[in-house]
Amino acid sequence: MSYPMRIAQRIVISLLLGLFVGFVISEVSFQILKESNRAPETVELVIPEGTAEQIAKGQPAADIPSEMTFVVGDILLVTNKDTTDHQLGPLWIPAGSSASLNLDENENYIFACSFQTSNFFGLDVREAVTLGTKIGGIIFAGVPLGAILALYSFISWPVKKENPE
Repeated sequence: MSYPMRIAQRIVISLLLGLFVGFVISEVSFQILKESNRAPETVELVIPEGTAEQIAKGQPAADIPSEMTFVVGDILLVTNKDTTDHQLGPLWIPAGSSASLNLDENENYIFACSFQTSNFFGLDVREAVTLGTKIGGIIFAGVPLGAILALYSFISWPVKKENPE
């Protein structure tokens, strides 16, 4: 095999190896962020009966998280099964009714909240992970890594020119 072909072969192999490692790193990262790895949907938050009494005693409400993670386009549907009216940021939810909030922006929200002992409720709205996001992650991690591997391979194991005889 000619000298330029051996160099090209090593570069291609290094880039493929870098892309493979980028794929693995990207997939592991997206599995950790699996809340964002879905299409937008309606997410229901139920305020159970007796919540106001528990909050008045300084006890956390049962089955209500202190913060939630969403993707852009989700709708938060808050259903109040308590006998007391509650508030979540701009939503006023009378007893026995529901209210919804469209989450259309990539943002971290902290809303005033009557069904948390802290009186605050956190909403983390993230961009949904798409195929384009995954491909971008693979390319942005894999190509530079492949280039570094190629350079390292040339320094560690130089390609020798064949002596014409």
